[in-house]
Amino acid sequence: MQSEETGDRGHTQPAEARSVLEQQQEEKNLRRLQLMMNMVMSVIAQDSTLTYEAASEMIADSRRAALAMFPDKELAYELIYQPKLQRLMRDRFRLQ
Repeated sequence: MQSEETGDRGHTQPAEARSVLEQQQEEKNLRRLQLMMNMVMSVIAQDSTLTYEAASEMIADSRRAALAMFPDKELAYELIYQPKLQRLMRDRFRLQ
């Protein structure tokens, strides 16, 4: 007999189907995160009117959004995106 769990709408779903749905949602969130981070980095790199403060705010907002999508992945964010963003800010605003 398969184990079943109750979904968000009260429907009973096999545990395997729920797992597949969770994996699909995680993949969707990952694509969204990658798109968002690519857009943030593109704007910072290409918008000549962007101020340092506005760029910093964009980075902070993108971090909050990333951690909202992946709450337990702060270390991954810090290892993957933070160095790229720091390098971009240093290059863009000629920081030392």
